[in-house]
Amino acid sequence: MTTTSSVPLRELLERDLPELLELRRHLHAHPELSGEEHQTAALVSGELRRLGWRVREGVGRTGVLAELGPEQGPTVGLRVDMDALPVEEQTGLAYASKRQGVMHACGHDLHTCVGLGVARLLAASSPLPARVRLLFQPAEELAQGAVWMRDAGATEGLDALYGVHVVPNLPAGTVGIRHGCLTAAAGALEIQVRGEGGHGARPHQAVDAVWMAARVVTELQQSIARRLDALQPVVVSFGKVEGGRAFNVIADQVRLLGTVRCLDLEQHDQLPGWIEDTVQAICASCGGHAEVSYRTIAPPVQNDRALTDLLERCAIDCLGREQVRPVEQPSLGAEDFAELLRDVPGMMVRLGVAGAQGCAPLHNGQFALDERALAVGIDVLASTLLAWTADHHDE
Repeated sequence: MTTTSSVPLRELLERDLPELLELRRHLHAHPELSGEEHQTAALVSGELRRLGWRVREGVGRTGVLAELGPEQGPTVGLRVDMDALPVEEQTGLAYASKRQGVMHACGHDLHTCVGLGVARLLAASSPLPARVRLLFQPAEELAQGAVWMRDAGATEGLDALYGVHVVPNLPAGTVGIRHGCLTAAAGALEIQVRGEGGHGARPHQAVDAVWMAARVVTELQQSIARRLDALQPVVVSFGKVEGGRAFNVIADQVRLLGTVRCLDLEQHDQLPGWIEDTVQAICASCGGHAEVSYRTIAPPVQNDRALTDLLERCAIDCLGREQVRPVEQPSLGAEDFAELLRDVPGMMVRLGVAGAQGCAPLHNGQFALDERALAVGIDVLASTLLAWTADHHDE
């Protein structure tokens, strides 16, 4: 890792790590939901100002933007997210969430502290040869915070942008690297199935919306297998079903809420029309109809080759070749980091957080990451940002 004065940055990281771990545990114990990250943003802003960064608060509502280095010229960014989830914590940790029904079940508390650790190391490296911008983003779990920050100008003047996300299927001490497509395009689906109510004893005199909704759920899956290209994976999952008034009354309407995921952006653009046509055909065959609403959540994250190569080289220097793992397949999960990449090339790295006993899945009340991952994330990303600034100082 690069040195500043006569002190290697890794020594500075080791010195600061206990305090950064305490910060992470504080954030874990005091989680804030999407769009409500007021105390988290205040903590982040205060720490960044103390380190000498130029700080803007309220960027994208509760987001924080900070810069270090020349006020103009080539600029590289790092985005980390800050929000928690409406999940009841079940870990039993001494620093478990103090807010009932709210938990950092996706590792964003660690992401925030990775950003603060990078800020410390880069401040120790000042003056920087090129500008670095940190984006502390709200509301990733709503897939809205990136758009809020982009609309507030957070990507203006950026030449490159890095991101990080923890994964429980890689051990702590490792990072995962993938060129090209990393995450899926995603949409939110709402279907209002409408029939005609009646007595449960005489279904032939009604149009059963529950029956239609059941057919929609099952036949959409079958249609994917038979009407779409099997080499272009598509997932449609329904997470909520609402309908009916009584056990002996045939429902006249049922509401379905679900999500749609695929890896190909062109195919994703065609899915709303295909789903509409398929659902209407199913309902019409039953004597009813439907209202279909589709909302795009995020495009795919596409990792830029040059930026990925740079991070991979830095990660190997920091961790060794064996600790830098290829991510063989993209994820059908979504990540609104992709919205920021509409304006700037970027790359997201996977940060392993599984301990000796493994790690519960993301968004699970028992999710408890191995904190050794914090130093790894800081080391790799600080080294990468410093290498980028060194490569672009003469531009």
